[in-house]
Amino acid sequence: MREIVLDTETTGFEPEQGDRIVEIGALELVNLRPTGQTFHVYINPERDMPEGAFGVHGIGPDLLPQPRPARDGEVTLRDKPLFAAVGQKFLDFVGDAKLVIHNAAFDMKFLNFELGRMGLPQLDWPRAVDTLAIARKKFPGSPASLDALCRRFGIDNSSRTLHGALLDSEILAEVYLELLGGAQPDFALSSEPLSAEGTITRRPLPKRPTPLPQRLTEAEAEAHAAFVAKLGDSAVWARYG
Repeated sequence: MREIVLDTETTGFEPEQGDRIVEIGALELVNLRPTGQTFHVYINPERDMPEGAFGVHGIGPDLLPQPRPARDGEVTLRDKPLFAAVGQKFLDFVGDAKLVIHNAAFDMKFLNFELGRMGLPQLDWPRAVDTLAIARKKFPGSPASLDALCRRFGIDNSSRTLHGALLDSEILAEVYLELLGGAQPDFALSSEPLSAEGTITRRPLPKRPTPLPQRLTEAEAEAHAAFVAKLGDSAVWARYG
C-alpha cells in the first residue's frame, strides 16, 4: 500500500483571492513505513508575502512589503521556480497514491487551484486521508493540531519552531501511524495494513517451520488417553486424536 504524506505552505488562506503555494513537502510511505523517497520544492508565488504568513513559516523575506535579506532559517523565493515548472513533477511523484494530509481541505484546495491554472490533472478529493478529521473523531473535544497530537503521542517536534512543509510531513507521518494504532496497528492479524477507516482483513497464522518438541511424558500421554476414553465418543477431546 503506497501513500504520500504531504504539506504545503502558502501566502494565505484563499487561492481564489490571490494566495499562492510557496512550498510543497511530501514523503512516500509503503505499508506505513517511510521509504526515504521525498519531494520538496520552494515556489516563487509571483506576488508579495503578507507579514502574517511570513510569521508562520519564515519563507520569503525578499517578498515582504519591505523586503530584506534572509536570515538563518529563512528562504528567499525570487530565484525559485514557478509552479508551472514543478507541477508535473509533483503529479509524477504522488502517482495514484492516497494523500495523507492534516486539514486536507486546505492543501487540496490550493494544489487543485495551482494544477488547474496550469491545465494539469487535478487531485480527486476521495484520495485524501484527513488526519485532522481522524484525530477529531478519535479524540472528540480535544485539541487536534499537529503540535497537540505530537504532545499526546510523545513525538519530538522541538525542531518545529516555524512551519516547514517537509518537516511537517515527516512529523505527520509519525502522527498518522499513531492515529492508526502505533507501530503494529493491526497486531499482525491482517493481510493489508490498517486503513484510515479501520478495516481489518484477518489472515491465517503462519505455521512453525520446525514443530516444537513433545513435552508430555509417555506416562502422561497414556493417562490422558485413558481419561478421554471414559468421556465417550461425543467428548471434544475425542476429535483431537
